[in-house]
Amino acid sequence: MIIGIGSDLCDARRIAKVLERHGDRFLDRIFTPAERAKAEQRANRVETYAKRFAAKEACSKALGTGFRRGVFWRDMGVVNMPSGRPTMKLTGGALARLKAITPAGCGAQIDISLTDEGPTAQAIVIITAVPLSSGSTT
Repeated sequence: MIIGIGSDLCDARRIAKVLERHGDRFLDRIFTPAERAKAEQRANRVETYAKRFAAKEACSKALGTGFRRGVFWRDMGVVNMPSGRPTMKLTGGALARLKAITPAGCGAQIDISLTDEGPTAQAIVIITAVPLSSGSTT
């Protein structure tokens, strides 16, 4: 059962301007260390940051809060599964909100889709409640 869905578009030129003006202060406020490490090793780092920015916006919408009620930018981080498929790792207020909206007896699965076609980056986040099997620890 889908318990949240969100989408966002981001102009990579806007991210480039903010990076030029605020640099590390912006990066430290918005992105997790893992996200920064991934972006900094890529030739198209601005587009990588733009996709992750859009993913955080989309995730906050899927949680139903936006960036309010204790949900902060760095509470949400794009991570890749061993297969390379992206997902979100939530901490702090975002994780607390996820737990609050996940029905009893279920775990939450976060699916995301990221894309960019310069200068636009897009993210879609779908949060699904998945019944826990007996003996599951998730």
